[in-house]
Amino acid sequence: MRPLRIAMIAPPWFEVPPRAYGGIESMCADLVDGLVARGNHVVLVGVGRNGTSAEFRSTAEGPCPDRLGQGVPDVLHAAALPAILDDLEVDVVHDHSFAGPLLARGRAEPTVVTAHGSVVGEPGRYYRLLDGSVHLVAISEAQRRIAPDLGWVATVHNAVDVDLFPFRRDKEDFALFLGRSAPYKGIPEAVAAAEEAGVPLRIAAKCRQPEEKEFFEREVVPLLDRPGVEWLGEVGREEKLELLAAARCLLFPISWDEPFGMVMVEAMACGTPVVATRRGSVPEIVADGETGYLCDGHESLVEALHRVGELSPDRCRDEVTRRFHVDLMAARYEEVYRAAIARSAQRHPFAGAKAAAR
Repeated sequence: MRPLRIAMIAPPWFEVPPRAYGGIESMCADLVDGLVARGNHVVLVGVGRNGTSAEFRSTAEGPCPDRLGQGVPDVLHAAALPAILDDLEVDVVHDHSFAGPLLARGRAEPTVVTAHGSVVGEPGRYYRLLDGSVHLVAISEAQRRIAPDLGWVATVHNAVDVDLFPFRRDKEDFALFLGRSAPYKGIPEAVAAAEEAGVPLRIAAKCRQPEEKEFFEREVVPLLDRPGVEWLGEVGREEKLELLAAARCLLFPISWDEPFGMVMVEAMACGTPVVATRRGSVPEIVADGETGYLCDGHESLVEALHRVGELSPDRCRDEVTRRFHVDLMAARYEEVYRAAIARSAQRHPFAGAKAAAR
């Protein structure tokens, strides 16, 4: 089969790959490099610098991490897309932004959209309104089960380039919390479980947005004088990898139905098991009793922290290589693209003929 010409639209909040926090941007970077390695031509549309092997078009001089989730940067990013895409010859557009898919209906090329976040409430209504104009991809079966009536065309797990993650069998005596300062991420629950288990806890968490700062001051600061608790704040990529490789486990006591949870895969790639609550995609990613423990409350979290040394770092690494490697993700998205192109050609024969002739 001939190589594909793909326009990859990243969100406007962080560079690709990100310097620190930015799970979607990390996934985009790995996907772009994986697709290029498979012989495809990819043009990445993002902000700031380009750290991938793709061609690059920028919609802004730099990222705006402190405005994450605000409407104006997202809309400005989307508004720049038509002029950029008009100058490109592509077979398919893959959009990871939120506002960008609004422009798909007037586009000759098919648009694949990956739903990276919530699909209930207003986000769910948004994706329903897009139905028929985009090809919607879930990042887990758990995400699809929450909103089975959406126009899903496929499920593709997020993945990582395993070779870029340091592997360690000898672990240090601390559990790691890595994520955001947000109520549903479970920092207080992690502190309570680690304290009762007698396990030191290091907390590496992004705390930039007003709601994150408010939660930090209200709920987290009073916990930081507990024995063994160390607040690290937001860490860069190198420090993150060092922490993930050294920790006895990743502690992931979420209280919401997380659509994927990239940090779980990153930890396992380093040979570090995951202790997590049984919510959302967690049972889809963590093999209970093999690459981590699935927990149903405080007591089971404490017990898991006592038993985590029984698990094999090699088994964790092997599971990521087998199920969450970037090569698998790139190959699966290629299938999604080709299917979207075929469906688009059936609906718009002239556009399909043009694409086939390129």
